[in-house]
Amino acid sequence: MLKSAAVVGAYGAGLAVMPRLNQARAAPEPIEINAFTDAVMLDGKQQTRGVMRYAFSGQASGDPQPPVLRARRGEPFAARLLNRLDEPTTLHWHGIRLPNSQDGVPFVTQPYVYPGDTYDYAFAPPDAGTFWYHPHCNTLTQMGQGLAGVLVVEDARDPTFDGEVVLNLRDFRLGGDGQFIEQFKPRDAAKTGTFGTLRTANWQREPRYDVPAGGLVRLRILAADVTRLYNLRLSGAQAEIIAFDGHPVPQRMALDMAVVAPGQRLDLAVRVADAEGMEMVLEDIRPSTPKVVARLRAVGSSLKRSLGDLGPLAENAGVEADLSSATEIPLLLSATAENAARDSICGSIGYSFWAINKIPYPGDTPDPTAPIAELKLGKTYLLNLENVTPHAHPIHLHGMNFKAIASNKRAVQPLVSDTYLVLPDEKVQLALVADNPGDWVFHCHVIEHQKTGMTGYFRVS
Repeated sequence: MLKSAAVVGAYGAGLAVMPRLNQARAAPEPIEINAFTDAVMLDGKQQTRGVMRYAFSGQASGDPQPPVLRARRGEPFAARLLNRLDEPTTLHWHGIRLPNSQDGVPFVTQPYVYPGDTYDYAFAPPDAGTFWYHPHCNTLTQMGQGLAGVLVVEDARDPTFDGEVVLNLRDFRLGGDGQFIEQFKPRDAAKTGTFGTLRTANWQREPRYDVPAGGLVRLRILAADVTRLYNLRLSGAQAEIIAFDGHPVPQRMALDMAVVAPGQRLDLAVRVADAEGMEMVLEDIRPSTPKVVARLRAVGSSLKRSLGDLGPLAENAGVEADLSSATEIPLLLSATAENAARDSICGSIGYSFWAINKIPYPGDTPDPTAPIAELKLGKTYLLNLENVTPHAHPIHLHGMNFKAIASNKRAVQPLVSDTYLVLPDEKVQLALVADNPGDWVFHCHVIEHQKTGMTGYFRVS
């Protein structure tokens, strides 16, 4: 059996690499998700106390593999969060278009889930693809110390692959003794963010996964880090980009180098090398010195597949924007001269360095917690983002999708997405149809930027 991250879902437990993805599943059952603190071997030699992790029934304490949830498009999905931490938490289902009450943002869509309490989430995911889940409570510490997992939403109409590997990419900030150190430095939070000291895929340093020689493998990649942008390339195999942020790309393209920012996902179709034992290497070439992320090793006799054999992914709902009647919303991304220890949507780290429309959330206005804008249900909007900072900002919108229309810095594909990486000095237009009622958070997914002011929300009614 091929190896990958642990998998638990509404359709039973198994391995993330499996010979056929479209096999029949058992009837869905609610999943109990435990959030707790564990001691885990993160670097192969040190046992790190205080790792925050999710686990399901049957997972042993100390298991270093972050779990993968599986659901099916359009079918009921239910999960019960049990908080075994010593602080409040929640679950946000990143990239899923769901009812506002299930979005997992404390005091915007739900109350805290206090230690010892439970909270039930239930929805039917309308789109297939690679998504993820994480807390929206004390986010920098809880995510930084391990709370994040992949949610794979399957569709029986997707083409059949010979295997699958799921990679959850993230850094940990550890000292020389292997224990956690301060999650951020103020001077770094005011710039690109504070980088970790141990770079991992599925909480392992440079893991290796066996895949069928000559086969077609779906490689699902999540950038779950709180800071790092990845410049990914794959050597030793042919690969095509087939989906981004969970949604099929308009036109498949050969992978040269793909930038994946915090919160974003990349799906690749990999044509594995034919010779048994051959290794394919996924590297991060940011900065200039390449860093191995993970390795794939060909096993068995060649299946002699071709990327041309691969049919299209099942289509998701697009963004059917009526640009002729669109209302434009200016969104200036900037630094702020203020330095107030205000509570953000998910708590404070004691500083405000960043702002949207020159207001760090919550703003010094007559109503400091007012929405960025109030949107009319069903109407089209153009989000005019302008980044006047020297740093990139992956901007994420909860509960809805948008589509890139134009940029002053680069040619843009009309990708349907929930997270857009706004480059320094970039002006970009994102088309949005306000098709989901509720209060939807909008923020930078460099978590230090979110926590220090670059956040807010839209109200759709």
